[in-house]
Amino acid sequence: MIVLLLLNVLIFLCSVALGNRDIPFLDAWATALGWGNDTYAFTIRQLRLPRIWTGFLAGCGLALSGAVLQVVTRNPLASPGVIGINSGAAAAVVSVLVLVPSFPIRQLPVVAFVGALAAVAVIYGLAWRKGGTMERMLLAGVAISAMAGAWITYLLTVGQVFRISQAYIWMAGSLYARTWDHVWSLLPWMAVLFPVVLLYARRLDLLQLNDVSASGLGIKLDSTRMVLILISAGLAGAAVSMAGTIAFVGLMAPHMATRLAGSRNLKRLPAAALLGGALVMLSDLAGRMLFPPFELPVGLITALIGAPYMLHLLLRRPTAL
Repeated sequence: MIVLLLLNVLIFLCSVALGNRDIPFLDAWATALGWGNDTYAFTIRQLRLPRIWTGFLAGCGLALSGAVLQVVTRNPLASPGVIGINSGAAAAVVSVLVLVPSFPIRQLPVVAFVGALAAVAVIYGLAWRKGGTMERMLLAGVAISAMAGAWITYLLTVGQVFRISQAYIWMAGSLYARTWDHVWSLLPWMAVLFPVVLLYARRLDLLQLNDVSASGLGIKLDSTRMVLILISAGLAGAAVSMAGTIAFVGLMAPHMATRLAGSRNLKRLPAAALLGGALVMLSDLAGRMLFPPFELPVGLITALIGAPYMLHLLLRRPTAL
């Protein structure tokens, strides 16, 4: 945990100093802390710090959501993107961006949560109709993702050009032009849901057993799973609303956390959050540094890393789905 904390601090400090306009490290850090002069104040305090904090918080939310879903579904490939939660949140946010131009940024997490919640309700209802399994839940998630993708495509076809361009940038998972409004909108969701999911750490440990063993130890399976899926929807929906559809963070970070911290969720969940934040911040830094003055969106970088990682998991565990 100490190493992960130091890694996040290092990536954070590098992200503050490096970019299209490189700033001396000492000057950058002093300005970020409010001690420096005003030479770099706008670049650091108004441009870089909000996007870095937004990326870190969104990475934490996506990683925690994936860590919960992988336990609840008992599937190592489960993540907010695979199960359809991200798609439901994305469909709701794109609908607002295209159809309601004056909608306030601070309320976008609520919209995304409603979209994610609607997706969860449909998936849960389809999966457990006449007795269901986790495999049915994953397949229902794939279907919901396809339907949400079709709705988003329709909106991008009929919307105004300016709103469509904004939606495209958001869908790419870009942290470009993030402001402190995005940070303050996302922070309460992470600050509330992270302690809540830690309170469920012991029940998550028990859910890793089979259903008979978990029930015998006092776990109410259906209600516990439903609450955990709602928490996962809140984490993923809030992250998606502010940072866009950043792929594969919810898949990679939990696996890395398990290797580093073990399977006990009281340690695994904080490790996953820190790894998710580090992945998004590092991907954003790479996107700004690789082809200046052009920026690659975070979602593209994480997809380039995450797609091979998912194939690696499939080759190692061909029965994962």
